[in-house]
Parts: sequence; structure tokens; C-alpha cells
Amino acid sequence: MIVACALFMENMDSTVIATCLPTIARDLQEDPIALKLALTSYLLSLAVFIPISGWMADRFGARTVFRAAIGVFMGGSVCCALSASLEGFVAARFLQGMGGAMMVPVGRLVVLRSTSKAELVQAMAYLTMPALLGPVIGPPLGGFIATYFHWRWIFFINIPISILGLYMAGRHIENLREDVPRPLDWSGFLLSALGLSALMLGLATAGRHLVSLPVSLASMAAGAALMVIYVWQARAKAYPLLSLDLLRIETFRAGVVGGFFFRIGIGAIPFLLPLFLQLGFGLNSFESGLLTCASAAGALSMKTIAAKILQRFGFRRVLIVNTALASVSLLLIGAFTAHTPHALIMVVLLVGGCFRSLQFTSLNALSYADVETAQMSQATSLASVVQQLAAGMGVTVGAFALQGAMSLQGHQATQAADFPPAFAVVALVSLTALLWLTRLPASAGAVLSGHRHADN
Repeated sequence: MIVACALFMENMDSTVIATCLPTIARDLQEDPIALKLALTSYLLSLAVFIPISGWMADRFGARTVFRAAIGVFMGGSVCCALSASLEGFVAARFLQGMGGAMMVPVGRLVVLRSTSKAELVQAMAYLTMPALLGPVIGPPLGGFIATYFHWRWIFFINIPISILGLYMAGRHIENLREDVPRPLDWSGFLLSALGLSALMLGLATAGRHLVSLPVSLASMAAGAALMVIYVWQARAKAYPLLSLDLLRIETFRAGVVGGFFFRIGIGAIPFLLPLFLQLGFGLNSFESGLLTCASAAGALSMKTIAAKILQRFGFRRVLIVNTALASVSLLLIGAFTAHTPHALIMVVLLVGGCFRSLQFTSLNALSYADVETAQMSQATSLASVVQQLAAGMGVTVGAFALQGAMSLQGHQATQAADFPPAFAVVALVSLTALLWLTRLPASAGAVLSGHRHADN
């Protein structure tokens, strides 16, 4: 519950930002699409600093790192509230991400280390259920504040939650640490940090936001080169920052790599959907938030039965069928029009949220099915980095698809007709996860799901 408190705060903050992007863009006098930088900078910060979260917990203790991370996240929230420009807002979101990078993975690591394999699926569901309240409460709350007050007050919501988290962690979390922590791969950290930053910065600014197109392309090339160097040097190290050898584990590879492509498609929703409802249909932030929270409500309800579905059908069958259903739900969102009844929109978002929630629970659990306890810290770091990169790529791919649709249709300003092609593109990206998931054996993850007919 303590870790879920941190997840609640982070998830609520992210959904609040997504709902209020058009409002924030108007106040900062920026193109709404340019606000993708506020989303990607946060996710980039997570990807950069998550790899050292496990080492810091082993070195300084889980409670110390967890509480420090909450403090940094709270400080970043205050900076967001005081931002007066796009550059300042992006920098403040990056600071928030530094806190989130330590807060959530360290908390998840505590749960993983204290849970048996047989109880892992149920434990992960319990862990995320309170956290899913954030996306339920966040959109309507953020929309209400942005519509009837001012968007800056949104970030002050994190202060009382942070104070509560600091108190609970200090009182109840043991300061677990390793007696002899593994050495930190400093060169690997620098290479991955610079490489990921340059690559994501280039992708996020390719729409001529903040920097010119040649600078964006140069940043992408430099980032890709640094990541290639990292992969080359990591293979020769006994304690690499991110252990790529874990990808040899079949279930981990399917959950992480297959999950990466699925999450790219799903990661575009927080960016595209609020813009679709507000710029395309003319809804205000509050009305948009009331509709989009249906997706999170569906995700929350699915958590209660995910373990039973996996026990009945097994990981492989659930992941394959559910990938197709979740991708179709993206196409249905793109089919909305200004005349679509709001009740029908909520039903589609609710059902789609169920599919996505089941997929995330299944992928998260499957990834650790065959990972040894001694490798759990490394596995958590690698999986978390890939998840955040996928979410950042989802925003970037969604923005590219939206801009491409605008260009093809000759629109200078974003219109409702630009969104269906964008949702079709991200749905196809999500569907490519099947290339990895279909290779799983029927018995994959049977020790977790308890699926008795795994060999059939």
C-alpha cells in the first residue's frame, strides 16, 4: 500500500498533464503538439535514471532512496507549477522524472523481493489496484481545475500526497540494503544516459519544436551511436548497468520486447485522446477528463479478475488474443465523431481499458516468471527502462502520425479528421507485438498462472 501510494501520485500526475495539454499550451502560447515534449522529457528522465535505482537501493537502503525520491518528485511538481515557458516546463518535468525513476522501481523491487513466485500475479495486481485510482481521479480532477481555476494548481496536489508517502515510508519500510552491493557501471550509465537523452530528444523535437530539423537529426544519430557503443561495451563487463543477457530468457524477452511494441501503441493514447476530444470535438478539459477516466475505471475493474483469466487460459493465449482486441479498441477510438454519443464513447474506453489492463498485468508478471531472485534487481531495471522508452516512443509516434495526417490533408491547424489515421498507425504498431508473443510455448509462465492445461 505504501508503494501503491507512490504509484497513485505518479499515475495521477501523468493523466492530469495529458488531459490539460491544450489548456497549458494556450497559456504558454505554444502549439499543443509541442507539449509532447513535456510528456517525453518526463519519460526520458525515468529511462535515464531507472537503471541506477536498483544499485542505489542496494547501496543506500530502500527506505532512504524511496523517501529521497518522493522529495525530488515533490520539488519537481512545485517547479512545474511555477513554470512560465515551454523550456522551463520541460525542465521541471525532467526533474519530476528523476524522482519517479527512483520512487516506483525501488518500491516495486521491495515487493518483488518479498513475494513468492506463486503469489506474484496476485501481488502485482494488489500493488497496482490503488495506483490505478490515479488515472480514474486524475482526468476529471485535472480537467475541473484547469477549466474552473488554473492548471498550475494541479501540481500542488502532489504535495500532501508526498508528505503522506514520506511519513508512511519512514514508519513502515525497512531500510533493506545489500551487504556487498555490486559495483556501478559508471561508463555504462554515462553512455546510456547520453545516448537515450540524445535519441529521445532528437525524436521528440523532430517536429521543429525547440530546435531545427538538422539539430534533431544530428541528435538522433549521436544517440543511436552512443547506444550501439553501450551495447558493445556492456557485453564485456561482469556487472553491466543493464544486463542484456536477460533477454536470452524466453519469457523475459517476450514480455519486454513484445511488450515494448505493444506499449508504443498504447502509450500514444494519453497524448492523442485528450487532443482528439478537445481540439477535434471542442470539449473543455473537464468534459474530456470525465470521458477519458472511463478507460482507467475499466483497467481498475480488470485487476480483480486478471489472475483467474490467466489461470483459466494461460499466458500465451491471453496475450495473443488480448493484443488483437486492444489494438482493435484503438481503431474504434479513431472512429469517434462529434456526433458519437458520450455514453458510447465511455463504453468503448471502458472496455478498451479492460483489455489494456489485462495485457499489462500479464506482460509484467510473465517477464519475471523465469528470472532468478539474484537477477531480480537487474531484470526490474531493464524492464522498467524499456517500458518508459516505449511510453515516450508512443507519444512521439502518435505526434508524428498526427502531423503526417495534417500534412497529407493540407491542414494548418489540427482538426478532427487528422486523428483517425493517427490512431490507425499506433494500432498497427501495437499489433506487431504478436511477432514475439506467438513464439511463446503454451507452458510459458505456468508456474505463475497455475494454468493446468499449459501443454495442450
